[in-house]
Amino acid sequence: MIKLNLKRTPLHALQLAQNAKMVDFAGWEMPIEFAGIISEHKQVRSAAGLFDVSHMGEILISGPQAENMVQRLVTSDVKAAKNLQVTYTLMCNESGGVVDDLLVYKYTPTKFLLVVNAANAAKDLEWIKQHQLPDCEVVDLSEQYALLAIQGPKAEAILQPLCSDDLSRLKLFHFLPESSVAGEPALISRTGYTGEHGFEIYMAPQVAAHVWQELFRQGGADIAPIGLGARDTLRFEAKLPLYGQELGPDITPLEAGLAWFVNMDKSDFIGQAALRKQLSTGLKRQQVEFEMQGRGIPRTGYPVQKDGREIGYVTTGYYAPSLDKNIGLALIESAYAHPGQMIDIMVRNRSIPARIGKGLFYVPAYRRKKNKK
Repeated sequence: MIKLNLKRTPLHALQLAQNAKMVDFAGWEMPIEFAGIISEHKQVRSAAGLFDVSHMGEILISGPQAENMVQRLVTSDVKAAKNLQVTYTLMCNESGGVVDDLLVYKYTPTKFLLVVNAANAAKDLEWIKQHQLPDCEVVDLSEQYALLAIQGPKAEAILQPLCSDDLSRLKLFHFLPESSVAGEPALISRTGYTGEHGFEIYMAPQVAAHVWQELFRQGGADIAPIGLGARDTLRFEAKLPLYGQELGPDITPLEAGLAWFVNMDKSDFIGQAALRKQLSTGLKRQQVEFEMQGRGIPRTGYPVQKDGREIGYVTTGYYAPSLDKNIGLALIESAYAHPGQMIDIMVRNRSIPARIGKGLFYVPAYRRKKNKK
């Protein structure tokens, strides 16, 4: 049963009309599925899907010291980013654990939009304000945006006729701050959370229903509404992390296998000293990929054992529809974290063998294209 007083996005009524099954997600009443998680997953991989992610948080940081402030907050080098570039990055606490993972939209060195996870939005805002620099303004814009994500190989073909700009010229992880969709003002970025090509569209809440309907009219049979269930299987299958599972206040980016997004050479950022210490002493635990060798689906939190001793736990595990196999991610003791190592996943008190591997996950579309060049 759904709790009372949950927040709703501007698309709630339309989604109910599309047979959405609603759940409580981080205080929001959100669609978990429409036609079924597997079919929605395959829809995004083969054609296009439309996600309502209006529950995400948007925080604007502006002022003369904005770049210095964001630079200290996150692990990536935002000073090296170009104007109108989007950076995936992390905010860490002093001990190196992750406060949140987020997208940073750089308008100019004096204006940044931070897009944060819905469940962390209030906490993130408080954290950011605690580290606010003089001459910087921090404004929560979350209620001023609705956010849609159109993802899949046919996403650009569907969106382009409704868009005022040439989307073929928009590079991956870049954005158009003043574009339009279906005649409505919108910020458009070439970003997403599925492993497919696609776009995210930020707009005023009052026009979201119109844009949602126009995208379905334009896409016809090539587009379908997608719920949070398939959003999770899609991101997992492409090995994209989820806060609260692969990431958390007691898990560092290095342990989570995200060292690529940590610039240890830039000026001091929160958690840098702790991460440097962790690098120098060596990781005691780290994330691994594994594939089940026996029947059973690994789930979040399932214990991982070796020779009857617990050595870690599953952060996420699923049946991967595009790969037709049961795979997972686990945070385990580093001594066992190497390809070929056999481990045991405890599934409802049953020990099921699994093999640690590398390259077990779905290769994102943007990486496949890069590899072909």
